[in-house]
Amino acid sequence: MGRAVLLSFLAILAFWSVSVARAEDAYKYYTFTVTYGTMWVLGPEDQQVILINGQLLGPTIEAVTNDNIIVNVVNKLDEPFLLTWNGIKQRKNSWQDGVLGTNCPIPPNSNYTYKFQTKDQIGSYTYFPSTRMHRAAGGFGALNIYARSVIPVPYPKPAGDFTLLIGDWYHGGHQRLQKILDSGKPLPFPDGFLLHSHDGPTFTGDQGKTYMLRISNIGLFTSFNFRIQGHKLKVVEVEGSHVLQNMYDSLDVHVGQSVTVLVTLDQPVRDYYIVASTRFTDLVYANTAVVHYSNSEIPVSAPAPDGPTTEVDWSINQARSFRWNLTANAARPNPQGSFHYGKIKPSRTIVLANSAPIIKKKQRYAVNGVSYINSDTPLKLADYFNISGVFSLNSIPSAPSGSGAKLATFGSGQWTEASRKTYNLVDALTRHTTQVYPKSWTAILVSLDNQGMWNIRSAIWGRQYLGQQFYLRVYNPTPSLANEYNIPSNALVCGKAVGHRHP
Repeated sequence: MGRAVLLSFLAILAFWSVSVARAEDAYKYYTFTVTYGTMWVLGPEDQQVILINGQLLGPTIEAVTNDNIIVNVVNKLDEPFLLTWNGIKQRKNSWQDGVLGTNCPIPPNSNYTYKFQTKDQIGSYTYFPSTRMHRAAGGFGALNIYARSVIPVPYPKPAGDFTLLIGDWYHGGHQRLQKILDSGKPLPFPDGFLLHSHDGPTFTGDQGKTYMLRISNIGLFTSFNFRIQGHKLKVVEVEGSHVLQNMYDSLDVHVGQSVTVLVTLDQPVRDYYIVASTRFTDLVYANTAVVHYSNSEIPVSAPAPDGPTTEVDWSINQARSFRWNLTANAARPNPQGSFHYGKIKPSRTIVLANSAPIIKKKQRYAVNGVSYINSDTPLKLADYFNISGVFSLNSIPSAPSGSGAKLATFGSGQWTEASRKTYNLVDALTRHTTQVYPKSWTAILVSLDNQGMWNIRSAIWGRQYLGQQFYLRVYNPTPSLANEYNIPSNALVCGKAVGHRHP
């Protein structure tokens, strides 16, 4: 098994969305029944997986900007369960975030109905289990948000729209991985790599037409590189941001991230390989699918296109090339460039450093020296009901102590105040997950205008499980529905919140 050169990631979860529903905003209803199943995934034998409505890849939620989404999740597992909506801007509504700091898990043989609005959003997103190591067993799916008809997008309507969820996979099921982590060891290298799509392993299109591909990394551990034999990839959107439409031979997609591309079938009529392969690993896993020209009678033939080397510089330069399209509309009529973020003077600087300490002879992961442990009472409920003894404010220092790992970026080396001079203050993207390269730093500007309790976590799920996460409390001393919605009437209560009444 090869040695993996790891990247570190912090998923910066949404600080925006969900607004009071208006009469003209449509409602979309879904029922997700979550069960165990037995399935041959990679071999060498069947393993236990988590299914939604009987499928390893859950239903794709198709929405339009400002739609109201109602998802009734029925938990048929023998363990508590939650889903989180990766990148959905829960505007004033962290109650629907679907993580253990804001929600009680859904007990076995019970259900919970999520209610949120895709307020002022477009783009390609995902959902997945946030409890324990359930994400390793399935239960994930796509959430695609299309622009309203009155808001133009900066490209012609494609002839078709395909979604691919790609990620690493482990044999033996999520409970085996959980036991490894609980024993004080990090996760081993994955056993393989999968491409998930409701369209199957073959994507059919007509020569000369252009198609949209929505590509997401739903893995636990590894980045991947995505490419299509003989074809260019035009990136048009990254996690809700319309970007300058550059052409690429291949794309790096890091854990938790999504990217949307257009592909024109402009090659001779035949079949072509789609390839996704692991990045920054000595042992390279790859998997393939096929682009089939509709009148092709020539199958795919080797060699499939190779990916980039393991060098980091290539990936950093590509990431820097993703730039906001300042003249394009986002989910609103005004252009993205009307928000001049570079003119905002930061009021507070927080420096976060990842580390991997051994605590009580067991492997843990930490942020600024603090390794997080989930409480049996969600922090959000404790805050709402004013329950003491669940969490303390300012429990994580605003800067690392200087010991442990280096600050892991889009600038190399250690971050300093002088690093501000290198920031892109004109057309950097807004997104929900950013990569931090080895021995480097990434700068993030967050406007704390969305009251709530928000989860910031490593997207490498074993690290998240072992403590590399924390919660950011955005607070206003004056309660107001203009700042945050009340607790939902169907909210589950658990831990010290049991017995507390809510509307």
